[in-house]
Amino acid sequence: MDNLFIAASPSSPEVDFRFDERRLSVKGESYPENAAQFWGDIIAVLGQFLKQDEVRAPITVNVALAYFNSSSTKMLFSLFETLNEKAKSDTEIVLNWYHDEEDDTIFEFGQELHEDFPELVFNDHAVKS
Repeated sequence: MDNLFIAASPSSPEVDFRFDERRLSVKGESYPENAAQFWGDIIAVLGQFLKQDEVRAPITVNVALAYFNSSSTKMLFSLFETLNEKAKSDTEIVLNWYHDEEDDTIFEFGQELHEDFPELVFNDHAVKS
């Protein structure tokens, strides 16, 4: 399957899914005009990869979002739900959650993800600004 790369824009994050390396990265800010379309396409490609994946080797997901709006929040939950379902089927999914050490909102969202998606191996990373 082809890797997926979407360059960051002023309102959307960089998305770098290297399926061949089993590494998915999202970084930047997410408040696109149509979050459902932006994230929906990404989730669809991810779902296709996970459905075809028979390797069962760990998948690493690196997320470093400085800001995301409520529409993006809903779509991020869908993304992590897709990953959590794959983790239930015997594939380790490691989620590295990066946030500014002073940003309580992003930190707390990460904690919520950790609680809501227990199949994911969650690693919190506070980064100095």
